[in-house]
Amino acid sequence: MLDLLENLSKSLDNAYSSKSIVSAVRDFFISNFNVNTLDIFIFDEKFNTVKDFSQDWVDPDKENDNVKFYLKIFEDLTDKKYVNHDNYLYFKLPKRNICFGSLKIKGGDIEKVKEFLKNACYLISLKIQNVALAENMQKNIDFHELIRNIAKIIETQYELNYIIPLIGEMIDKFMANLLTYIFIFENNEFKLLWPTSCKDNNILEALTQLQNKPSTKIIADKKIGIFPLINENHLLGCIATKTMYSTLNDYDINYLEQLAKQSSATINRANVYSEILKHATLDALTGFYNRRHLDERIKQETAKAQRQKTPLCAIMTDIDFFKSVNDIYGHAVGDLVLKTVSKTIRSQLREYDIAGRYGGEEFAILLPFTRTEEAVMVAERLRHSVENTIIDLSKVNPDAPQKSINVTISIGIYEFKNSDISDDLLKKADKALYQAKDTGRNRVIINKDEK
Repeated sequence: MLDLLENLSKSLDNAYSSKSIVSAVRDFFISNFNVNTLDIFIFDEKFNTVKDFSQDWVDPDKENDNVKFYLKIFEDLTDKKYVNHDNYLYFKLPKRNICFGSLKIKGGDIEKVKEFLKNACYLISLKIQNVALAENMQKNIDFHELIRNIAKIIETQYELNYIIPLIGEMIDKFMANLLTYIFIFENNEFKLLWPTSCKDNNILEALTQLQNKPSTKIIADKKIGIFPLINENHLLGCIATKTMYSTLNDYDINYLEQLAKQSSATINRANVYSEILKHATLDALTGFYNRRHLDERIKQETAKAQRQKTPLCAIMTDIDFFKSVNDIYGHAVGDLVLKTVSKTIRSQLREYDIAGRYGGEEFAILLPFTRTEEAVMVAERLRHSVENTIIDLSKVNPDAPQKSINVTISIGIYEFKNSDISDDLLKKADKALYQAKDTGRNRVIINKDEK
């Protein structure tokens, strides 16, 4: 008997999770007592329910009858070591003289099992409690690390379109049992920034209620939680969550409320810093990002594309014969042309597309979540729009020999590859741009270079 207890102890020493404990105990009893099946059920205080210890989550809608059954078994085990039911042996797992779980065993030498478990049940019970405690401690460690990471985002990033997905990914990884959505409140409406879509009508309906009373809302039988992002009584947005298993428990709600507070602080600081840096990051003439900030955005977008495995295209474009415009009409007209072309380009882009002045009359455009075929459509739209825009020269030079002119642009396109580095994105798009200029200008060329 002592040898068996020692062997069980060694098996449990190598188990560091609920699933590995069940596997170790099951293998031990099958090998030494020829049992047919063995499962472990415990009372989960977080969810206030009984669950199979080998499973991470329970769905009370499906398991309600089973929960009632095992609660009755636990009650029967209050003053007993074991009970029999339908050819199964349910053996008590004690915790402070109460039954907090049970071994469910069928088959094998039941009398030897009963004798062995008189002592072994305490060993198994203690291991389960230690692992559960360690998992809870690790959860808290992970939580505080997550809080720090959300706070640290602001050290290098100020764009909400970049910050929000990072926060969403962090929360999604930490709260793996939940679907997470992050909305920003702008222009008196909620805008989803992470992930790309939300089709849950219960969540969308709850958002309308949040405007009137920005407070935590737990709805839909405690399966959905809405956690407002607030700064100084100003509604910034919200984190919405939906559980696919079980319901939102007090632990989840507490975690999410604290995560919402930290996210609110980070988002607010990002808004403040973004406003401060606005003039330092934008090109004064065109309103596009300047070269320095464009380089930072390229690093961010290429890293995000690689991390999320999403497509990313770059467009390089410049104004055809721009030097001649300056020479003939003067630099004031040249500046007007740059302003007009940049305004025309911006009008044809999506809100999350990124435009920068690369230098002189050359512009760079990043198209996230875009493949080559779609980028060609965007590029052709830009080319036609610029070509058809009439530039009124009288605004800056009433004495100009011509009252208006039109200009054209040449465009190069490149789609970022997994094997590329961030510098390749514009370099290869620029290569295609020069091909467009060398082959007649006012055209779109794709760089299909795979190297």
